[in-house]
Amino acid sequence: MNSRIAFARRHLLGTLGRGLLSTLMAASLLGAGLAQAQAQNAVLRVGYQKYGTLTILKGKGDLEKRLAPLGVSIKWVEFPAGPQLLEGLNVGSIDFGTVGEAPPIFAQAAGADLVYVANQPPAPTAEAIVVPKGSTITSVAQLKGKKVVLNKGSNVHYLLVKALEKAGLQYSDIQVVFLPPADARAAFERGSVDAWAIWDPFLAAAEKQIGARVIADGKGIVANHQFYLASRKYANQNPGVIKAIVSELQKLDVWAANDVKAATAVLAPEIGLGPEITERSLRRMAYGIQPITAQVAAEQQKVADTFAGLKLIPKPIRITDALPEGVATK
Repeated sequence: MNSRIAFARRHLLGTLGRGLLSTLMAASLLGAGLAQAQAQNAVLRVGYQKYGTLTILKGKGDLEKRLAPLGVSIKWVEFPAGPQLLEGLNVGSIDFGTVGEAPPIFAQAAGADLVYVANQPPAPTAEAIVVPKGSTITSVAQLKGKKVVLNKGSNVHYLLVKALEKAGLQYSDIQVVFLPPADARAAFERGSVDAWAIWDPFLAAAEKQIGARVIADGKGIVANHQFYLASRKYANQNPGVIKAIVSELQKLDVWAANDVKAATAVLAPEIGLGPEITERSLRRMAYGIQPITAQVAAEQQKVADTFAGLKLIPKPIRITDALPEGVATK
């Protein structure tokens, strides 16, 4: 009897030991997982382009100082244009970035789980349709049958659509060539295309360096908002970081609006352009970052509906699906 009791005790202790070991291993794995998540969140990956207040913020280094007490460092990742930047957001290579009106719509239609964080006021003259200085084209109406180059899914894509509409033309009345800014400028200079839809500072550079002539900008046609977006997962997990970014951008806007020369001195080396060109683009920017409102969301919905109607995005989307929680909508 005693041997059977001893055997039962050993069996029970063995079972309890294995259970305890399994529990400890599970806790260890959970702890490792949490540590890994915290380590990942400790690095904020910011996508930026060669324009805008976010790039000035990068040059000043104020965001690094603001986030250091939170234990967050920054990795800056440059993109040639908004669509490429939001593709990076979609695949998880960045957490936060800034783009124009159209890229978030194309990204959302492609399934990106993004959220609008804030926006700048309209800056309609910061984008335009230009022609070479020797071109005989003087109006958008004269683009019928011509080749127009642009970055697909960028803010100027919507400008082109609405400018053609205002001139009484259909989108199908022109030949659209899709190229990123650097390649687009090369095609423009070669004479391979008749016009170029482009934004600052590429616009300012084309005007000053090669005499590109504006036949239409966004004034009276489009708003041209600049948007700040984050992956929804990152925004939900790190609301304090998002709040800090917006706060720093608000302070930067006040500073840049009141001292364009100083902002130029910071931005010029960041974008590799001279002070004259950089200042020209900065004076066409809009300052005063704002939370997303129902009105701005409604304007974005019009952009989305336009692209859906032209079959430029695979399906209709609802901007409300990409708004932060608590934003009132019409």
